[in-house]
Formats: sequence, C-alpha cells, structure tokens
Amino acid sequence: MNSTSAASPPLFGRLVRALLLLGIWGGLALGLVLLWFAWDLPRPEQVLAATRRPSVMLEARDGRLLAASGDLYGEAARLAELPAFVPAALMAVEDRRFRSHAGLDPVGLARAAVANLRAGRVVQGGSTLTQQLAKNLFLTPERSLRRKVQEAMLALWLERRFTKDQLLEIYLNRVYLGSGAYGVDAAARLYFGVSARRVTLWQAAILAGLPKAPSRLNPRNNPDAAIRRGAEVLAAMREENLITVRQETLEAERMVLPLRPSGDAGWFSDWVQADLAEDYPGAGDLVLRTTLDLRLQAVVERRLETLLDGAGRAAGVGQGAVVVLDARDGAVRAMAGGRSYRGSPFNRATAARRQPGSAFKPFVWLAAMERGLGPENSVSDAPLSLGGWSPGNGSWRSRGMITLKDALAHSVNTAAVRLLLQGGGAREVAAVARRLGVAGRLPEHPSLALGTAEVTLLDLTAAYAAFANGGFRVTPYGVQRAEAAERLLAVPRTAPQPALRPALAAAMRRMLGAVVREGTGRAAALPGRAVAGKTGTTQDFRDAWFVGIAGSRMGPLVIGVWLGNDDGSPMNEVSGGSLPARLFHDVLQETPP
Repeated sequence: MNSTSAASPPLFGRLVRALLLLGIWGGLALGLVLLWFAWDLPRPEQVLAATRRPSVMLEARDGRLLAASGDLYGEAARLAELPAFVPAALMAVEDRRFRSHAGLDPVGLARAAVANLRAGRVVQGGSTLTQQLAKNLFLTPERSLRRKVQEAMLALWLERRFTKDQLLEIYLNRVYLGSGAYGVDAAARLYFGVSARRVTLWQAAILAGLPKAPSRLNPRNNPDAAIRRGAEVLAAMREENLITVRQETLEAERMVLPLRPSGDAGWFSDWVQADLAEDYPGAGDLVLRTTLDLRLQAVVERRLETLLDGAGRAAGVGQGAVVVLDARDGAVRAMAGGRSYRGSPFNRATAARRQPGSAFKPFVWLAAMERGLGPENSVSDAPLSLGGWSPGNGSWRSRGMITLKDALAHSVNTAAVRLLLQGGGAREVAAVARRLGVAGRLPEHPSLALGTAEVTLLDLTAAYAAFANGGFRVTPYGVQRAEAAERLLAVPRTAPQPALRPALAAAMRRMLGAVVREGTGRAAALPGRAVAGKTGTTQDFRDAWFVGIAGSRMGPLVIGVWLGNDDGSPMNEVSGGSLPARLFHDVLQETPP
C-alpha cells in the first residue's frame, strides 16, 4: 500500500505537466492559426473611410432619379432621423437577436442549420447584421473558411468599437441595395423617389428585403420579386409583434410599385454623359439635373413602340427615332433613339446620318426669301433639266406658276430647285442650313434642294426651332444644373444666337403651317392646336421624316420624327406625310396645350 501511495504523486505530476504543455502548445497553435487567418485582414479602423467609384446621378426635370452610374450614395441618414420601422424591418428579417448578441449568434446559427436540414437546401443564413457589415465593408464575397473566420473576427471588433445603434446606422448607410445604390437613402430615392426619412412602412419592408439578393430582388430588375420579398418582411415583423395582423394586410395591399415612367431613356442618358470628363474635370461625384420630361419621354417611347409593332411592322419599318426639344433654348425634353435601348443602344437620333429628303426644303425657301422673295411670290413648277439631271415631281401635276407657300405645302421638287438657284445656289443654301445648326455633308449640287445632304435627327429638329422662336439658333442641351460636393458647377451651354430676321421666321412658320393644313403634312394636324411642320421622304422610301412645331404648356416644342431601316432597305411606300406625321400627331395629342 505504501508503494502505491508513493507512485501516485509522480503520476499526477506528469498528468498536470502534460496538460500544461498541451495547453501551452494548443494555445500557441491556436494563436498561429488565428494569426494565419488575420495576417491579411484590412485595418478595421478604416470602417468609415469609403473607397468607391465616383458616381453620376442623373435627375429628370422634376428631380426624380433618371439614371445612375458608379457607386450611388444618398445622404447620410442618422438613425434617429429614420422612421422606427426602417431598422425594425431590417432586424426582423435579417437578425432578430441583434440587440442581444455580441456579434456572433450561436442560437441563430443553430436555428438556420435546422431549417436548412429540414428543407434540404439553404433557406436561411446564420450571419448576424454585424457579420454582414464586416463582410460588406472589408471582405470579398468569396465563400471559404478563411473568409468566414475573418468575418467573425471583424464582427467581434466592430461590436467592441461601436454601439448597437452606431452599427445599425453604418449598416443602413452602407449596405448595397441593388442597381448601384448603397444605403437606404440612395435606394429610397432610386426606387420610390423619396428620401429614406419619408418612406412608408411597405417601402421600408421592400428595402429591408433587398440585402438577401440585391441584384435579383430590387424593384427595377424584378418588381414582382421585390413585392414578394417585401411581404415576407412584413410577415416577419408581425411574428415579432412589431406590427399587427391588420397592419400587415393593409401594407401588403398598398405594396404596388408604379411602372417606371421611362423604360429606355438610356439614349438620352448616354448622350448627356458623353462629354462629362471634359465638361466637369475632376469634379468627383456629380448630380446632374437634366432637361428630360419623364411623362413626355414615356409618351414618346410608348407611341413609337406601338407604331413600330403595328402599322410600322406591316409597312416594313424596322426602326425609328423621336426628339422633342424646347424651341426657346434647345432643351431636350424627350429622346428615343430606336425601338429598344436594351435591344440596340445605338442612338439613331444623334448618331445616324440619313438623307432628310424634302424636310430640308425650308432652308432652300429661307435662302430665297433672304434674297427678297415672299410666301406669295410665284415660282414655276414646270419640268427642268440641269446638266442632264432632271428632278421629278412624283404625282404632282404642273400648274405653271405657283406661290412659294403652295410649292412648300405640296413639296414640289422642280420649284425647290428653281428656288435654290434664286437663293444663291447650293453653297448659299448650305450656308443657311449651317447657320441654323445643321452639320454634316451638304453637297454643293442642285440636288441639295431635294435633301441629298446627310444629317442627324437632332440637328435637323434643332434647326427648325429658329422658325418657332423668332429667329434664334439653338444648341440642343440636356443638363440644366450640375452639383458636386454640395456646390453648384458651371454648366457648359451655348445661349440662343440670332440667325434670321424675326419677320422671316414668322413667314416660314406660316408656310409650314400651310403644309399641315392643306399640304403633305395633313396627318399631323390636331384640331384646336396650331401646328406647322414639313415632311420628308427619300428615294425608294428608304427614309421618312416629319419635323413639326406646336405650342404646349411647357413652351413651344419642336418634335422631330424619323422612320426607316438600319440597313437602308426600302419601306413599303412610307412617306413623311404618313406614319411619321401620324406619330407626331399622336405624341402631340398627349402633350397638354
């Protein structure tokens, strides 16, 4: 017995020493493992220092968000400034135990594991809001053990460094919520057109549902999925007794996302942003208030699509473009550069150069009138031949001598060529067109009278503005105010310039009115509205144009329409006085007088 007692102390001592060594080496190994996980961790002290691409926010004329590029941030919102249901909705659906855990939630992890096992797939995540914040601020989306351990370490640091309210505030201001929007204020403005401080309960529910899959669930990409997810958030809030059953039902019924007022204003957005680097060098984040009228833009897109899908399809019309601008100063109110921006972002309103046909004739008439002729002076419509070239008059039957007004109203080609010669020839007519803003190749040949130049729809439409505004040349523009870092920037813009005498502008407007009342543009007429304009049709019906002028509640407008095919193939007898004039009429009909 004595020998057994004597042996016990050495055995116990060896066990204690072994345990101590194991603890030391285990601790050392754990430290090395943690060091391995932590060696490339970012410095968490930089949590509030955002590194992102400069953003450009385009606002429509009324201040609603039109488009955004870069990383879009709204105003920094203090937690106390937000409706209480904004953070409540987020915690209800993302982290119900946020107020009680220390950054990691074993209970939440266990609950998510059980739910996932029962479903046979991943239906719940166990990450806390703090872990999500750590991942979003510091880490990549990589799915690995290393990244998850680093996420946990950073979450613990964040919980020690900040209060719960501060963490919520940082999260709400930094979380990515789809379509380039970071933070609830940017997302609220993007999706609902309001500040995060003014969102309703159902809007807050939709926003709170986005962190799960912001690209897939956001209202712009998938409105139906956004609403379904918002309903799930409302249900989670009701389960947490944050709202009543009645509130859940009422808010779910109110959860209707309005259609985006403009689906394809991408052409306008691209045009506006084409020269940003030159116009605003080194400005950083930009907020640009544009001239675009969202209601009118929606009308233009809808009417163009309806025509192309209906009568246009039957007539072999593959594409079209429409520009609406304010005749007073050239502000572009609407722009459609084709059938669908998503299908083809090529802008047929600004980049495509096509022959305008008889839509070019007003410049011929103007050149002749600047040489002393007037609307009631006469010109011969008889056949003529110039160096072997003989312009035709189509179905027009010669009357001998007709007034300039009638010759323009009925678009008589032989009269146009004679007026070009009386106005100083092709070179003088080209100079008149350039003076009003028409750029491009203007051939110095008598055929210029029939529109053999190559122009863009935007240039041609802007040139007609001088007939409506008393004789001033306007330069089309799309930005009316620019702001960076809460300071206003100078907006490069060319002021309207005198280009012709007011009396000549008025005379041209009266003759263009006759085109619509009694000539080739009668399909553009709208009862009760003073409308003026000119049709244009090129050889073999490859291009059809109508450029018209009319008054409206927003000021005198010039509306330019082009229809045709990208490959230049002929349409089925589509003239400027048919479908283009009808499209002008349809757009103007939805524009308040």
